[in-house]
Amino acid sequence: MPKKEHKQVDLNADLGEQSNGSDEALLALVSSANIACGWHAGSALMMQQCVAWAVAQGVAIGAHPSFPDRDNFGRTEMQLPANEIYSGVQYQIGALAAIAGAHGAQLAHVKPHGALYNMAARDAKLADTIVAAIRDVDPGLALFGLAGSELIAAAQRAGLHAVEEVFADRGYMADGSLVKRGTPGALIEDEEQALAQTMHMIREGKVHAIDGSWAAVKADTVCLHGDGAHALEFAHRIHAELKQQGIAIRAPRITAADTLFPLLG
Repeated sequence: MPKKEHKQVDLNADLGEQSNGSDEALLALVSSANIACGWHAGSALMMQQCVAWAVAQGVAIGAHPSFPDRDNFGRTEMQLPANEIYSGVQYQIGALAAIAGAHGAQLAHVKPHGALYNMAARDAKLADTIVAAIRDVDPGLALFGLAGSELIAAAQRAGLHAVEEVFADRGYMADGSLVKRGTPGALIEDEEQALAQTMHMIREGKVHAIDGSWAAVKADTVCLHGDGAHALEFAHRIHAELKQQGIAIRAPRITAADTLFPLLG
């Protein structure tokens, strides 16, 4: 009898970005939460509430820092001095870490948001600045970054735990980068297509690019956007599909503290 395959993947969701009523419910379906730190969305009160919900569900807590761009939800590219990026990332991590500590919890990871994430995915210097900011706060924090990107390379150079991320509802270019928002193919709105893409990335380590080619990806974690109109419904679908296929949903193993984040059934 062939040996049964044992595979696991992290499901992460971006939370605390708007009051759409789904954040608490999403936390029952994911293993990692990226909580907005106020610069692109959210507030201290929303951070506190999301942390409390994450602790109650045993979900790993991560900071979701951004450019200072509430007007455009952190999606405007900015050219800022490295020291401003460095201090801004640390400021946002520190705010969430303080709230987590008040709840008896610790941060597990950092995932940049929006334009900061996408620019650092292709800009090695920006990626190094972000990673240095994270490392200097806590070298035990993991970095969530686009699979195969400069963010992942920077984390590996700095000795941080690099967690390679794929997206259920985003289109991909042939080089493994994301199709830029606002252009055709950037967003996958068909749930069947998004689910099929996700399972193929997890199982096969590749994704069908918009030009028809296949791009290699490493799916350590899958992002489920918490601000979408049907985010909760899709989260239920992917959770059920993973369970049916025998793929465990678990936060990335980083330290002995991983035992704090149990398998989700």
